[in-house]
Amino acid sequence: MIPFNKPYCSGRELDYIKEVCGSMTMSGNGDFTKRCHAFFEKRYGFKKCLLCTSGTDALEMCAMLCELKPDDEVIVPSYTFVSSAIAFLREGAKVVFADSGADNPNVTAETIKPLITEKTKVIVVVHYAGVACDMDSIMQLAEQHHLLVVEDAAHSIDSFYKGLPLGGIGHLGAFSFHETKNINCGEGGMLVVNDERFIRRSEIIWEKGTNRAEFYRGMVNKYGWCDIGSSFLPSEFNAAFLWAQLEQLEDIQRKRKHIWEIYDSSLRGKVEDCGIQLPQIPDYATNNGHMYYVVCPTLAFRTQLMAFLKEHDIQTTFHYLPLHSSAYYKDQFKGEPLVHCDHYGDCLVRLPLYYELSDEEATHVAQLVLEGITTLTANL
Repeated sequence: MIPFNKPYCSGRELDYIKEVCGSMTMSGNGDFTKRCHAFFEKRYGFKKCLLCTSGTDALEMCAMLCELKPDDEVIVPSYTFVSSAIAFLREGAKVVFADSGADNPNVTAETIKPLITEKTKVIVVVHYAGVACDMDSIMQLAEQHHLLVVEDAAHSIDSFYKGLPLGGIGHLGAFSFHETKNINCGEGGMLVVNDERFIRRSEIIWEKGTNRAEFYRGMVNKYGWCDIGSSFLPSEFNAAFLWAQLEQLEDIQRKRKHIWEIYDSSLRGKVEDCGIQLPQIPDYATNNGHMYYVVCPTLAFRTQLMAFLKEHDIQTTFHYLPLHSSAYYKDQFKGEPLVHCDHYGDCLVRLPLYYELSDEEATHVAQLVLEGITTLTANL
């Protein structure tokens, strides 16, 4: 069986974890945490980075920093993971779901604009599969209406929009280092602060509502409770694992993009006449090799294609159930039909993509996907 995902270990994770075992700091914000922060701030020019225990925690910190009030509205893509919405619901805001675009699962300025009201405070964008939303148009829309923009960059490590790193364009950004992501530490995340007015408060929230980080830097004589917060920072064991991954970032990215290209060169130009939609990379965006997917013409077609691949020992997965039609939210949804994200929810299927997938295995998967598509189309 070729699995959908296989978490990658670069080889030095255990060495660094042993270093933590022999150190004086295991609980977090130690040497490995500082190395990770410095890496991201130097490589991508992020103003402030704070490792978190998950991408969900990073989004919850974003929501806390937005200082939302009851009846405030937050525009969120419907085609996304639940954390993109629930972080803001927990702060008492109302979530308003936006449709995807026709070309890819990302939201666009056109799908966001009709949803803006006098109650709107935040726009959340998700760069699906690591491919950028059109941020110029979205940031312009936000500026016109005095809104904050939060980038859910869970898929988007080392991906760019017009040369700018994703996660570093909006006011706040959130990354995930879950085991399914390009760079992982099992479970982890990171808050990125791009607007300086949020920097001091982000550290306080990160440190359980205290100014302990300032105390450690010698900026105050003692620290105490001065705001809301929680225990968001990860242990040094997580940071050590992540550091080993970051040392191999370029190699990991090279391999993942190579696998993506094998899929793309094997399928593009051969399946579109069968009603299949392949990933589109706009001129303003880059591909970071996070995901390769195909969008089938119907739910029945996808179900049969996934069954065909399973019969040949290939594990594929669909992705999100659109949040507006989830069991938790469907009775509350009063908006217009979100036809594009409903289509992706019914028809998108993701192919195996992980560092240890060999060229031969990737080619084998692509050939069977092509065979399955052409066979199913012929039988329609």
